[in-house]
Amino acid sequence: MLSPESAATVRATLPVIGGALEDITGRFYGSMFTDHPELLRDLFNRGNQANGEQRGALAGSIAAFAALLVERPDDRPDAMLARIANKHASLGVSAEQYDVVHKYLFAAIAEVLGDAATPEVVRAWDEVYWLMANALIALEADLRRAPGESWLRATVVERRRQTADAVSFTLRPPIPLSFKPGQYVSVAVTLPDGARQIRQYSLSCAPSRGDWRITVKRVRGGDTPDGEVSNWLHANVQAGDMLTISAPFGDLILPEDDTPLLLASAGIGGTPILSMVEHLAATGSTRRVTVVHADRAPADHAHREELKRLAADLPGATLHLWYEQACGCSCRPEPNIGQVDLAQVELPDGLSAYLCGPLPFMRGVRSELLRRGVPASDIHYEVFGPDLWLGQDC
Repeated sequence: MLSPESAATVRATLPVIGGALEDITGRFYGSMFTDHPELLRDLFNRGNQANGEQRGALAGSIAAFAALLVERPDDRPDAMLARIANKHASLGVSAEQYDVVHKYLFAAIAEVLGDAATPEVVRAWDEVYWLMANALIALEADLRRAPGESWLRATVVERRRQTADAVSFTLRPPIPLSFKPGQYVSVAVTLPDGARQIRQYSLSCAPSRGDWRITVKRVRGGDTPDGEVSNWLHANVQAGDMLTISAPFGDLILPEDDTPLLLASAGIGGTPILSMVEHLAATGSTRRVTVVHADRAPADHAHREELKRLAADLPGATLHLWYEQACGCSCRPEPNIGQVDLAQVELPDGLSAYLCGPLPFMRGVRSELLRRGVPASDIHYEVFGPDLWLGQDC
């Protein structure tokens, strides 16, 4: 909780700081990477730095956290903090690195605000930063206490093409480790220029399989650079190779109860949902489950036949598919054409929703669920890449 003096200062300066955060974070990253190029080379996602998404995510998280401190001082944004902490733990972020971030962030604040960065303003925002940082440090320490916290060398036991741009890799970790359906692992690779880049990939199978599986979609940049790690994995990794991976992390986890479920995904966001559906089928679940998936076309839908088979094995499940392009085939269930329209789907009362996919898709699904009376606290999501949607579920 902020001190009363700092709360008043933050409330008064939030519009100014919030409006300048994009500029502040841009200068912050530039200065930090100039002095610490190893952080950009070996820790931060260079693609997200190049397209500006990481700056937007940092600015959004700070603004959302500060706003909550002054608007709802007795609450804590646990959903937002948990997402960030899991990502940081999977990357191996250390407590000491928060000191480095603090140094360059507050230098950028002073540079951008100039005379407006009075000692009173700096003290107040310093309090905001350390309240957020210390909460994350504690959460990340708890996550890393779990067995298998260090990097692991896993054997690739199978490589299988799922679509023209998606390949699945079945991995065998060196020690038995459990995971929960919906979680992800980090994969660290050394690229041709010597950089060690890390990306997260959802585990696209049920825990009961024993081996793990990730499904990697090749990122084609278009106006931005192609995905460094996804293209490297597609080009270089075969059965018998070794991959450096983290233990499983992530907080998009199904509750073990009888609550009705909506599992909604789009594109490669179907991978954590597939893990959940397979887990429900493997455990003989009789829960009412509504599965919704959207894709460009059937040929682009990774694990399409697998999802259809698993949904058919669940007695309480219904599957709804949307494709932007008509498939010209006699698919069952017959897919819808166009964008997802959840208004067409019958939903049970009291459901919990789990979403994964592009942000416009998740925003549309979430808006429809809120319109139909589903509480925001019962809508959970996973974001692939920087979380540009921070604060909405705090």
